[in-house]
Amino acid sequence: MLRLRVDVLQSEREELIHRLASMEGVRRLTSDPELCSGEYMISADIEPAAADDVMDALHALDLHHDDYVLVRQDLLSQGLRHEGLGASGGYSWVEILGEARANARPVARYFLLMAVAGWVAGLGVIQSSTILIVGAMAVSPDLMPICATCVGLVGRRFRLAGSSFLTLVLGLTTVMLVAAIVGLALQGFGILASDFDVREVELDGLAEADYSTGLIALGAGVAAMLSFETRGATAVGVAISVTTVPASAFFGVAMAVGEVSRAWGALLVLGINLCLLVAGGSITLWLQRVFTPRQRR
Repeated sequence: MLRLRVDVLQSEREELIHRLASMEGVRRLTSDPELCSGEYMISADIEPAAADDVMDALHALDLHHDDYVLVRQDLLSQGLRHEGLGASGGYSWVEILGEARANARPVARYFLLMAVAGWVAGLGVIQSSTILIVGAMAVSPDLMPICATCVGLVGRRFRLAGSSFLTLVLGLTTVMLVAAIVGLALQGFGILASDFDVREVELDGLAEADYSTGLIALGAGVAAMLSFETRGATAVGVAISVTTVPASAFFGVAMAVGEVSRAWGALLVLGINLCLLVAGGSITLWLQRVFTPRQRR
């Protein structure tokens, strides 16, 4: 269930109330005068499937974005689940778009987590340790910019898609650089043998693409978008990163030890994975938008 609060002038109050009252999925519509500002506060419970129509009504009145807020609330009662699409099962494009915008820009925390992922994954590649690779995938937050890219493409908000994809690329570049630094540092301190051969790393698929590479990435893109819309993003993010972080770290380590040909192989695998991740996520989101009906006005 979503909760809407809007501050409007008296001249806008009647029209907005009329618009909201005529929509299915809008309940408990109330209007109270503000004590200090002379405006009115309108509030209502909104079914997720009606959220996009509600936002259209707000935009039609040309309200400033500071004049309204739409938040999700957890229901403790099951009383509304039989109505429409269900209190928590509905699909709301405005929620997905808001989440995408929040994850489209690179922030310091994102780069720090990607650096840690590169550090751990670099050691995992050098030691052929699956456990370390999995640990690096758990740390990596690359799920969010991947899904934000899909949202931008499906919504034809290409500036959002470009910003999100740039954030993703910068994060994976951070993984590569840190993994390379790990390899060079270990060589410099004599811990890693100077004749270390990255071709002996016993982690299949990091530098060689086959039919399964694309299938895994495509399925991961579907799972990424479905999890982006729910609270399962943290758990699914580990599975998504299997297509990005290991190949990025392998590239960095291979470049550090001079195995350029193997490094380019890993970069090819990464490129294929990224394209199919975005394709799988975008197709999933597009199908949801097509087959999830909005509430009748």
